Amino acid sequence: MARGTEVRPIVKLRSTAGTGYTYVTRKNRRNDPDRLVLRKFDPVARRHVEFREER
Repeated sequence: MARGTEVRPIVKLRSTAGTGYTYVTRKNRRNDPDRLVLRKFDPVARRHVEFREER
């Protein structure tokens, strides 16, 4: 099965604090068709910031 047509693709979440820190996770494309935005801990900035999906 092709990687591009998966229901749960692997996505990178990059910190909006500008530190370059990333999380790698999977998302359900049917439930979240838009870009994912999660508030998670950035250990470089040492605080919780928004992480946005990049492909």
